[in-house]
Order: sequence, then C-alpha cells, then structure tokens
Amino acid sequence: MKTTILNTAALLIALFFATPVKAENPAHVRQLLETNICPGCDLVGADLSGAHAIGADLRNADLAGANLENANLEGADLTGANLEGADLTNAFLNTATLTDTNLQGVDLTDANLSFSNLTNADLTAADLSDTNLIGADLNDAEMPAEMLGRVQ
Repeated sequence: MKTTILNTAALLIALFFATPVKAENPAHVRQLLETNICPGCDLVGADLSGAHAIGADLRNADLAGANLENANLEGADLTGANLEGADLTNAFLNTATLTDTNLQGVDLTDANLSFSNLTNADLTAADLSDTNLIGADLNDAEMPAEMLGRVQ
C-alpha cells in the first residue's frame, strides 16, 4: 500500500514539474514540403535534413534547433527567420535571402552561402568552418569574433 502511494506521488510530482517541449507543427512541415510556401511557420526542431526547398518562402519562420543538414534552400527567402541553434551542415543556401535572420549558434560547417544576402544577420557563435561565403553580402552582419577581419 505504501509503495503504491509513493509511486503515485512520484508520478504526480514528475508530471507537475515537467515542462512542455516545443516541437514543430506537423501541418507546417507538410505545407513547406508540399508547397515551398511557409511564411511564419512553426518549424522548431523539425527534421528537414536533405529537404529540397529551392526558392522556399520561409519569411519570419521559426526554425530554431531544426535539422537542415544537407538541405537545398537555394534562392529561399528566410528574411527575419529564426534559425538559432539549427544544423545547416553541408546545406546549400546560395543566393538565399537571410536578411535580419537569427543565425546565432547555427552550424554552417561546409555550407554553401555563395551570393546570399546576409545583411543584418546575426551569426554570433555560428560555426562557419569551411563555409562558402563567396560573393555573400555581409553588410552589418554580426559575425563570430574569430571571423572578424577574415571575411571579405
């Protein structure tokens, strides 16, 4: 009897203190993959690895913590999007618009951002190892300290 009461109390305490985990909206993921049009969508933590979203409209979308490894976002509009902590390893973002985009702590290792517009983007704490930034517009972009002075 005491064991049952203790187990029940432990379960109730765990449920009481559990914090809800924010995850992507499945309807928004479907919308993006089917139409490439998803402005303002909730894609937090979504697994979009290998996705082909060429020219996608993702203005003001929330992609915080999303997995976009090997994704093709060529020419996508990510103006004002939140990609904080996202994985963009080996992603293809050439000619993408990333104006006013939050890219804090993003992994851009081996990503291609050639000729992308990163005006006023926040790249603080981003991993830019072997990132292709040829022709990228970095006017007023916040860069990781180790990159300052190295990007042309």
